Amino acid sequence: MTSPLSRLSVRQRLTGTIALLTTLALVAVGLTLYAIESSRIDRSIESSLSQELGEFRALQQNEVDPQTREPFASADRLLEVFLERNLPDANEQLFAFPSVGTPTYQGDPNPTLQQSSEFPALVADLSTSGGSRTLDLAGREYRVAVLPVTAGSQRAAFVVVHDVGGSRDDLHELMTTYALLAALSVVLIAGLASWSAGRLLRPVRRLRETAQGISDGDLGGRLEVTGHDDLSDLQRTFNDMLDRLESSFVTQRQLLDDAGHELRTPLTVLRGHLEVLDLDDPDDVAATRELLLDEIDRMARLVDDLLMLAKARRPDFVRPHAADVESLTHGAIDRARALADRRWVLDAVARTSAPLDGQRITQALLQLSANAARHTSPGDEIGIGSRLHEGRVELWVRDTGTGVDPAIAVDIFDRFSRGDDSDDGFGLGLSIVSAIAEAHHGDVVLDAPSDRAASPGATFRIRIPTGATP
Repeated sequence: MTSPLSRLSVRQRLTGTIALLTTLALVAVGLTLYAIESSRIDRSIESSLSQELGEFRALQQNEVDPQTREPFASADRLLEVFLERNLPDANEQLFAFPSVGTPTYQGDPNPTLQQSSEFPALVADLSTSGGSRTLDLAGREYRVAVLPVTAGSQRAAFVVVHDVGGSRDDLHELMTTYALLAALSVVLIAGLASWSAGRLLRPVRRLRETAQGISDGDLGGRLEVTGHDDLSDLQRTFNDMLDRLESSFVTQRQLLDDAGHELRTPLTVLRGHLEVLDLDDPDDVAATRELLLDEIDRMARLVDDLLMLAKARRPDFVRPHAADVESLTHGAIDRARALADRRWVLDAVARTSAPLDGQRITQALLQLSANAARHTSPGDEIGIGSRLHEGRVELWVRDTGTGVDPAIAVDIFDRFSRGDDSDDGFGLGLSIVSAIAEAHHGDVVLDAPSDRAASPGATFRIRIPTGATP
């Protein structure tokens, strides 16, 4: 089942992810800020309560009654003087609970606190031992500290009350402002992320459009590469892939056209002879049978060569191992002597080993030897040899025949390219040799003699790097 997230575009998912991460980060910062400020407010409240109680104790112990210049005679007088001299902090009230009479206070009036029954009950409960407690009234939190006061025979209480909710109001306003700014920041960041994602994904979008064009048969489209980042590298890789695909398709199309052309001729020959065949003439039937079998053999040879070229693209076309080049060269010339009545010569041997597929290299050398035999006459010389030269193993086949026309020397390794009109082959032999060399990360070249009269014939050379692993 397809998830809703998979229906979103990459741009939408990137934008959503960035917006979500930004929101989580801002929420985490906000919660941390709120926790830190709340802790600071709590410490400030406790410090303020302790300070007020400490100032009251200092007055009780070190000061005298300003009227009598004597120590305070009563607790009520001590509370009265303290309230006259001190002003409470913000969100704070100072209460005097005398031994007799109504409590008095210093600070802004707070009807909720002063008219409640819980507040006097709490003070009465703490007036003996003192201490501080939290009081909740009408959804408001108060911190109440009580200090028992004893002077003479009187017992009173000094009370400090801090409105915790009032102290937190500024924090709540700050957090509200922070939430609004954070929401605005998320919107702006999401917009910028969407715009940036669109710019970053533009090469991917062009890649998709180009790929869609390829599916419609257009292999000529290429991506315009700009920049030097990872997406630019992806564009270059994609363009390189298109180059290889186009080359492969063109080669495949050319191969099919050439193969169709080559197969059409023997099929035409078969059809023409069958149409004019005289079934009542045994000699005509026998001659036609022999000719048709020869044409079928030619078609079978063509199909085998085409299959060989098709297999050259497979990774298991060659199976390299440490092969003895000297033994391989001797084996190739021993096999080549059976191809034709020529003067076969072993030019040289390389006494070394190299990572080669011995069977494929022997196949290539025999193909070159067969070509040399086809373009020479009895008594002509054909040489086979090998050497280690400039970090490469070179194996060659040379002959003293008519040589290769310089006009076709460039195209001689192309499929269905013949050396001359008298050649009865299909023009695939050198293509197979080239495929074997390329499978070994090497190549095959035709030596260009500086003086054809002094050096008649042709020399085909297979060059394979000694360190190459096919």
